[in-house]
This record gives sequence, C-alpha cells and structure tokens, in this order.
Amino acid sequence: MLVLFTDTDCDITPQVAQHYGYKLISMPYIVDGKETRPYEDFQTFNAHEFYQQLRDGVLPQTCALSPADYVAYFEPYFANGDDILYVHFSSAMSGTFNAMNLAIAELKQKYTKTKFYTIDTKAITILSCLIAKEVGEMYLRGCTAEQMVEWAKEQVDHYAVFFYADNLKFFAKSGRVSNLTATMGNLLGIHPILHMDTNGTMQTLTKGQGSTGTLKKIVAYVEEYQENIASHPVIIGHADCLPLAQKLANMLKQKFGQDLPIEFVDVNPTAGSHCGPDTTGVAFHAKRRHS
Repeated sequence: MLVLFTDTDCDITPQVAQHYGYKLISMPYIVDGKETRPYEDFQTFNAHEFYQQLRDGVLPQTCALSPADYVAYFEPYFANGDDILYVHFSSAMSGTFNAMNLAIAELKQKYTKTKFYTIDTKAITILSCLIAKEVGEMYLRGCTAEQMVEWAKEQVDHYAVFFYADNLKFFAKSGRVSNLTATMGNLLGIHPILHMDTNGTMQTLTKGQGSTGTLKKIVAYVEEYQENIASHPVIIGHADCLPLAQKLANMLKQKFGQDLPIEFVDVNPTAGSHCGPDTTGVAFHAKRRHS
C-alpha cells in the first residue's frame, strides 16, 4: 500500500489531509520558549489570535525536527510494509530535511523492501498547498507513486507564487530583507514583492508602493506568467488580512473573469512566524516560474 505524507508548512489542514488521504507532519514554532506543533498541540488554527500576538510584539522562532521525530512519523508504516510518498515544502529552506534523510537511511537498513518517494514542491505555504492538492487528486484517481513523481518533475515549475508582507520586520528577522530595507520600507510604504524560484528559494522580485500599487504589480506578474489560469485552481493566502486578500481576488477576477476559481487559505503559523501578519499573495498554474 502507498501512504501519502505532507507537512503543515504546505498549509494543509487536517480536514484537507483527510480528504486526500495525507498523513500530516507538524512543523513546530516557538513562542516565549514554548514549542508548539500545529494540529498536534491544537486542532484548529486560530489565525487571528496568532497573528494578533505578532502585531502586539511577539517574535516567534521556528525549529527543525529531529531524526527521531521523522522515525516516529514514518516507521509505523514501514513496519506495516507500506511505501511512502512525502510531498513537502522546499528542501532548500530548512535543515530539517538533513534530519529526515538520516531517519530514512536508518529505516531503510531495517525495512529493506519498502520504498520512500519524495516530491519537493520547491515552495512553501500556498504554492506547496496547490501542488500537494494536485498530487492528492492523482492519488484519489489511483495513480502510482512513480506516476506522481514523474508528474512533479515536469509540473512543479509550472506553478508560481507572488506575495508581499505589510510589515517587513519579520522578513528582516529571518534574513529575507535587510534591517535597513525593512525600516525604510515600513516608513515609506514600500513593499518588496517576493516569489519562489526554480531552486526552491525565496527571492525579492521588485518593489511596490502602497498596498494597492503592490497588488497591481502582483496582478501584472500573474498576467505575464499565467497559463490557462481559469482552468486550474488558484489559491490566495493571507496572514489574517482577509479584506486585502479579497481585494486581490477582485482584481484578479476583473482581469481573468468572475468565474476564476479562487480559494482563500490562512498562512500556517510556522511560515507565518517569518512573514508576519498582513501578508498576502497568490499561487497559480504558470507557463514557468520566474527563475
């Protein structure tokens, strides 16, 4: 039997995981010295409560899982004789995958006949979510692990994301923008527009002025890179700023039609610890990613 895994950094909730048959790996974050694992230490993510803490001055940290954590997730299925396909957030963004590789090497010595497959979405949050859902649909249709892996080799770089954060101090803390850029950007209302490149790393693309000006630039990038956008799911993610996300959705529908299929998703707290509140962006099917 093939068992699917994904992780909470892909914005997959327990409800979505259950629909597709995913087992969910929880990526932790730390607030005031206390480690929290999404959907293990709580069942429902209260996005407003979490992001309000950040607005009030809390600066969370994140941490990687240990090899023992991965063994605990995977070994019951290896012991049962199951193969595993893990659809995960970008391996270029975290050292946690070094721990995973150590765990898999240990397990393979013990369970020599089982197979372990991975699909690196080369993304995080809503872009990973979009790809994980596409893989989930293939799983529900009865596709094999090999078929899903081959699909991903061709298609992962045909999904793109563009987003921005209202308050840059969180990206400055994580090293995505400099402290000077963050300070000046916050003072002047300048917002770097970011994307995920073909290496699975987060890059600054350009800058926008004010929320409306920045959203207009995001829509222009979507128009440039989209491919049959209305024929594929579109996800708008937001960090407790639904009105801003709805504004982006309205702009996209004005451009691509009112029937554009858009889903709104809360950015998970682990990734949200880095981007901060009032972040929004869109993931969609594209001709290619911006490299």
